Amino acid sequence: MPVAQLLTVELTVSDLAGTVRFLSAGLGLETGPVWKGCDPGWNSVLGLAPETVMWSAEIGFERESLRLVAFDPPGAPYPAPRASNDPWFEHVALVAGGIQAVWSRLEKAEPEAVTRGGPVLLPPNTGGVTAFKFRDPEGHPLELISFPDGAGDPRWQQGGSGIRGYDHTAIVVSDLGRSLAFYEGLLGLRPAGRSLNHGPEQDRLDGLARCEVDVIALQPASIPTPHVELLHYRTPRGRVAGAPVAANDVASVRQVHKVDGLEGLAARLEAAGAAFVSDGPVRLAAGANAVSVRDPDGHMVVLLDEGATAMSA
Repeated sequence: MPVAQLLTVELTVSDLAGTVRFLSAGLGLETGPVWKGCDPGWNSVLGLAPETVMWSAEIGFERESLRLVAFDPPGAPYPAPRASNDPWFEHVALVAGGIQAVWSRLEKAEPEAVTRGGPVLLPPNTGGVTAFKFRDPEGHPLELISFPDGAGDPRWQQGGSGIRGYDHTAIVVSDLGRSLAFYEGLLGLRPAGRSLNHGPEQDRLDGLARCEVDVIALQPASIPTPHVELLHYRTPRGRVAGAPVAANDVASVRQVHKVDGLEGLAARLEAAGAAFVSDGPVRLAAGANAVSVRDPDGHMVVLLDEGATAMSA
């Protein structure tokens, strides 16, 4: 009953056209056609009113996709002020073939920089990657990442100088043991790497001071990339989480996973006292079955049955 694949990551936006323009101009990412519709089943999965209307556009890569979604009625804007250790923080790590070239193009789009002073080469104990964190015009955190030879998924060593796909989605967690019990113990994700990141490079990357952060990579059972990363900030501690972020709030970012044995996994989650968003498994208009839960920190996780594709939602 484990998670087999991270199908897509959904980002809620308020200005779909504006976000599409930013990603195109700044990163060279192109979306497919905009889809408009109202699926009461999907709204139920997301915990929204049945009549909620959704506009969505997808960015497709070789094996994974990102989906931008706007809702009517809309929710709250992204909270301010904001930081890399906020409890609702979730970013997508976009793999750049040539990070300096991609960053130079991105700079012209004037993003809100998180990282101080351009891309940062991280120490060998963290994988020796080069990375840069920033925010889009609505506040969503994103990361550019480039792998040295022999590091990361082998497919990141191939392709052009632009964006090749995304390696992972990273979430801030407050209690590492509790989060591992959820993602590893219940969802069946497999640990694939662990490091304790600190020092001046990490401070620059995160735009914080005196960082000490546990980073744990957790891979799906069938397709290991993209995967989930847990970020546990020992210092500095982030704000205390308030009410969970609603799906139509701009700060909402959702993992959408394909699983083997959805009903059995849903039963395990219920027995473990997981916080369900949907009222059990829901049949979607596209034919897939889905269930949604919140992890221990309130991040929304959508689980689709094995017959699902990235567009089943």
